[in-house]
Amino acid sequence: MQTKRDQIAARIHRFGNGKAFSAKDFLDLASRTIIDVTLAALTHDGKIRRVRRGLYDRPNINPSLGGVLTPDIDEVARAIARKLRWKIVPDGAWAANLLGLSTQVPSKIIYLTDGANKEVPIGQRIIYFKHARPKAIAGLDGKFALVVQALRHLGREGVGTQEIATLRLALSQAEKSRLLKDTRFGADWIYDVAKQLAEATS
Repeated sequence: MQTKRDQIAARIHRFGNGKAFSAKDFLDLASRTIIDVTLAALTHDGKIRRVRRGLYDRPNINPSLGGVLTPDIDEVARAIARKLRWKIVPDGAWAANLLGLSTQVPSKIIYLTDGANKEVPIGQRIIYFKHARPKAIAGLDGKFALVVQALRHLGREGVGTQEIATLRLALSQAEKSRLLKDTRFGADWIYDVAKQLAEATS
């Protein structure tokens, strides 16, 4: 039978490389004391990395790029959101980058949130959490939120055949169907994009 520490270690292993997490991601398995001791031991053994106080990850490793990579900013942001029980949505330029619609990493990585304004340094970068009215991010989640925010950032003239092709590959059929349904009463041009994506696999 697995001990509590074994269960925590097993869950982290299932997370896979690149996943960020905090102690709160294991409260269903063990007490806070056992979780903290286990995370400290795994950090000491080099199994996980302490990103900042209270946040850890299983680092991605790429020998051709020098070995251990820097923390995945989006993963860290989502771990922070789970820890604080916030809803977050990547803002325009960052959403476009995450979807592969832009290769340029924005100078400011911003997430809209129903929580408080907050700046979190991660290595050489800073994650900016910007408070937004609940109505402004209502219904926005997952890939749907990324697409809507990215399209708003790019604008009508910024979406061409290459962007459509990228989105076709990035979205599942269910996600395309949801985008079509939920943008019906929004901006006409965004709905037109959604129709093109839905027709691609219909």
